[in-house]
Amino acid sequence: MVRYVYDFRDGDRGLADLLGGKGANLAEMTRLGLPVPPGFTVTTEACRAFLATGEEPEGMSAEISRHLSALETATGRLLGQPDDPLLLSVRSGARFSMPGMMETVLDIGLNDASVLGLAKVSGSERFAWDSYRRLVQMFGSTVMGVDPALFDEAMTLLKEARKAPDDLHLDASDLAWLVESYKRLIRNETGRDFPQSPAQQLQQAVLAVFRSWNAARARLYRHREHIPDDLGTAVTVQRMVFGNLGPDSGSGVAFTRDPATGRPGLYGDYLPNAQGEDVVAGIRDTMTLAELERLDPRSYQRLHDHARTLERHYRDLCDIEFTIERGTLWMLQTRVGKRTAEAAFAIAAELVGEGLITVDEGLNRVNGEGLARLMFPRFDTDRAGDVLAHGVPASPGAAVGAAVFDSAEAVRRAAAGEQVVLVREETTPDDLPGMVAAQAVLTSRGGKTSHAAVVARGMGRVCVCGAQDLVVNTGARRFTARDGIVVEEGDVISVDGSVGAVYPGKVPLIASATMRYLESGEQADSVVAAVARTLEHADVVRRLEVRANADTPEDAARARRFGAQGIGLCRTEHMFLGERRKLVEEMILARTDAGREQALAALLPLQRQDFAGILEAMDGLPVTIRLLDPPLHEFLPDRVQLAVRIASAEASGGRPDPHDVELLDAVNRMHEENPMLGLRGVRLGLVVPGLVAMQVRAVAEAVVERTRAGGSPRAEIMVPLVGAVEELRLAREEVTRVLAEVSEETGVPVRCPVGTMIELPRAALTAGRIAEEAEFFSFGTNDLTQTTWGFSRDDVEAAFFPAYLDKDVFATSPFETLDREGVGRLVRIAVEEGRAARPGLQTGVCGEHGGDPESIHFFHAVGLDYVSCSPFRVPVARLEAGRAALNGIGTSDTR
Repeated sequence: MVRYVYDFRDGDRGLADLLGGKGANLAEMTRLGLPVPPGFTVTTEACRAFLATGEEPEGMSAEISRHLSALETATGRLLGQPDDPLLLSVRSGARFSMPGMMETVLDIGLNDASVLGLAKVSGSERFAWDSYRRLVQMFGSTVMGVDPALFDEAMTLLKEARKAPDDLHLDASDLAWLVESYKRLIRNETGRDFPQSPAQQLQQAVLAVFRSWNAARARLYRHREHIPDDLGTAVTVQRMVFGNLGPDSGSGVAFTRDPATGRPGLYGDYLPNAQGEDVVAGIRDTMTLAELERLDPRSYQRLHDHARTLERHYRDLCDIEFTIERGTLWMLQTRVGKRTAEAAFAIAAELVGEGLITVDEGLNRVNGEGLARLMFPRFDTDRAGDVLAHGVPASPGAAVGAAVFDSAEAVRRAAAGEQVVLVREETTPDDLPGMVAAQAVLTSRGGKTSHAAVVARGMGRVCVCGAQDLVVNTGARRFTARDGIVVEEGDVISVDGSVGAVYPGKVPLIASATMRYLESGEQADSVVAAVARTLEHADVVRRLEVRANADTPEDAARARRFGAQGIGLCRTEHMFLGERRKLVEEMILARTDAGREQALAALLPLQRQDFAGILEAMDGLPVTIRLLDPPLHEFLPDRVQLAVRIASAEASGGRPDPHDVELLDAVNRMHEENPMLGLRGVRLGLVVPGLVAMQVRAVAEAVVERTRAGGSPRAEIMVPLVGAVEELRLAREEVTRVLAEVSEETGVPVRCPVGTMIELPRAALTAGRIAEEAEFFSFGTNDLTQTTWGFSRDDVEAAFFPAYLDKDVFATSPFETLDREGVGRLVRIAVEEGRAARPGLQTGVCGEHGGDPESIHFFHAVGLDYVSCSPFRVPVARLEAGRAALNGIGTSDTR
């Protein structure tokens, strides 16, 4: 029979796929001898079976009963016994951390009889009724489906009637009244009563946690974090320990290092006389762990020692949940903690320095997405003006946007292209869509371990929490600062998550310290030094070269400063824009060969100058120059605008401009229903006489110029949009002829490898034949994606991509991360067959996927020689190419 339940003593962290992160880590802490309340875990396999059939898997209930009996024997108490009840927590625990996205039910086992026994044995009637009202509230919303806002409303009305600022000021009779109010609410909303049977409570709570795996917010979070939908969640069932037993009790969350900055030391929040959900919900202001040290030094020291044990055991930043029950410390959870990009680099460097991890492991602890965040600009605080409020710097970065006060409005405005800041008193898991849509999150309550802080850090969102100076009125859609300034919905604010400051209006930005290092080599602080060491090691271990897509000498020089090892794509069409467009018009409109040659001759020195500048900036490194790719009509005026100008002139009785008439005739003659699949690329070169020759001569003469100047130019010529080897053979003959002419004319040998851009499925499928004429392949994965999928990027991204992402047709846009099954398979086929025909064939990629971390791992796995991307993504590509070499499995999973 399949085993569905494991005691904590029977597992370890290696069983995270089966026991979930929470269950596996509770088992690991139990094995380490840390003070963990006993319990057991229902596996992810049970969850998957339940979700597949809608029924409990056979044997699961019997296993739970056996483990419950063992737990009752060990504690000497029965679940829900009237005089001294055993009470249980039921919590979710997926393989990957999903903070707040699934359900928890505490105090299972309380009913109308056992609450009286709990009051007697605890010596606190208030504590017993507070625990009971928590159970009824959680069970009612989580298991029975009652709107949580209805419970909150009842609590608010009671506090207002008693003039109580928070729930701590309600007495036992108030809480007993609230329990009855909650039970009536459940009956009215569902037609059912809150169950008095502890066994029924446990069974229904476990199944409710299973169901929460498919809750909307959980699905959204998994989609955002690229967590598979088929993993399921485990459920941990554990003896309750109570932090709400009085001033010598409490609950908290601790990190072994600051998750926002990476600084060593015990960081976190503690809330006296509270349960764990009170801490993360942000409903009351927490104290720091430094204050806990003064309040309860014995418990603090034990927490400090246990945290050190865990960090050395896990060899990483650990996130710890704990409860102090009347002076006794209990460890309720640990996991490898989420952190900001800044903290990730700092912690990895510290752990390498401490000898806890190797340099290779340090490289694998960071990723390109985090490095990209560190390259973002920050606020110029000298020009920021007065601060509206200060709060907890929960997730660093600089963000500007319109203040919005609910998740739906954030989503609506973001979809319309507006940048927004989500402002709340505190966030809940239901706010996740708004947090995804917003540039930043600002709350007036909560600390570094609140829901807002933890989720924002995980998503890389800027976040300031606990800005107590702000009075947030979500109903009126405004907040008021301490000095009386009112910010209405739609007003622009600036949020600095690095220092915890909020400013009115739009604050100017300046380059980040990481960007300054990449530009100039300046190492301004320890984080930048960590970035520098990480990139240096990535360069040592990576196999993939990293080149840049650059079309100007300035971009080429910047790419080289950022570590590019050449140019993988120089787009020559960008050299025909601006004032040069007139020369292209003359070439297109030429009625004779002589006229066309005259226009091409005027373009030649301009292109030669461009190429010479780029080759100088990349001296000694390869520069792959793509011959003209887009259709010629893209260089002509807009068809509709021309027609309107001509019609307007005729309507006013005048004579249209003859040049406009000639241009419109050319535009109409060249008009294509689908230009992407029309007369472009190699086809253009074959049917427009002199076009290829002019470009190749410009390249060759630039090579000669740089060679005579003492340089070492390494130009490569790439023919675009080849679909048949015959096309490339004809183009190559023209290229070879012109190179030979220039060599003979100048006396300087010009050797430029000739290759092609693989951007059509047919080219990939006939790569063996094409390789007979190509010295290199460069995969144009943008167009290869379009032609493989059969859609135009410009037309479909806004039209139906959002629906496809929602329906999980795509996990991510295939233009952002390479489609491995389809486009990736074509790349693999082309590499294998091309190299079989021409051993040593150089292969690279120059589409935007060349800078995407996930895609880079795939390109490493299929054996490409280089990736090429925009200059600003070069550092990211360097880092991910290093990680790909270490992992060697074609994946960049860092959850």
